[in-house]
Amino acid sequence: MVGRSAAYSSVVLVMLPPSEGKTAARRGMPVDLDALSSPPLSPVRRKVAEALAEVSARDDALDVLGVGASLADEVARNASVLAQPAAPAKKVYSGVLYAAAGLDHLTPTGRARAAESVRIVSALWGVVTPEDVVPAYRLSMGTDLPGIGPLAPAWRAPLSEVLDPPAVGALVVDCRSAAYLAAWTPPRTADWVTVRVERELDGTRSVVSHNAKHARGVLTRHLLTRRGHAPKDAEHLARVARELVGGELLDVELTPARARGARVLTLVVA
Repeated sequence: MVGRSAAYSSVVLVMLPPSEGKTAARRGMPVDLDALSSPPLSPVRRKVAEALAEVSARDDALDVLGVGASLADEVARNASVLAQPAAPAKKVYSGVLYAAAGLDHLTPTGRARAAESVRIVSALWGVVTPEDVVPAYRLSMGTDLPGIGPLAPAWRAPLSEVLDPPAVGALVVDCRSAAYLAAWTPPRTADWVTVRVERELDGTRSVVSHNAKHARGVLTRHLLTRRGHAPKDAEHLARVARELVGGELLDVELTPARARGARVLTLVVA
């Protein structure tokens, strides 16, 4: 774990999904599995990477990985994923959420906060920080990977080993999608909050997808760049999110948790 600072103690974990869109490094050394954070995951990471490389070289790779012909080049690159040039995850993940979060454009203070608090759950790496150096790849958590099986259950025990300890007693701000939520559930002692996004139009609300990614990215960036201490609980988180009302957001609501579940922070966008 990265050392904690008095100004921004990592009593908050911001859980992000990976982006489907990734920017491949043009040059650089390949991934060093032993240098990644959460070293206990190294054996599983290698096993999944080798299984991914093997299936990606098959004639039916697109079908197995559940992608279309337009992504054939990315799947072909998977076949040598452990030899591909690698870059910090904050540069590799480049979808809508990450564009809004701007993890690659933070001040030194913001980078320190992100290194402490932000965790990206990945079908290939299990979980990484923004600073972990990884290659681009194409693999989703919903895949049933030959040699591994369904990935969410395969990652569940390893992720619990590395994520449960820092989550005990912590505020977990969960921006993951359903497939990635299935890979790890915070312990009961965590103050677990999932982030939902709704659009309001003519007084009617509806769930959105593209705007949801953007809004979650905006909230992530706000948590990393605002002055003051990290939110210490769900109520404090809601107050921090309401600082965005009048700008990116129309409203913020916090709803109670169901039995053994998470509370829900709803971000309302126009």
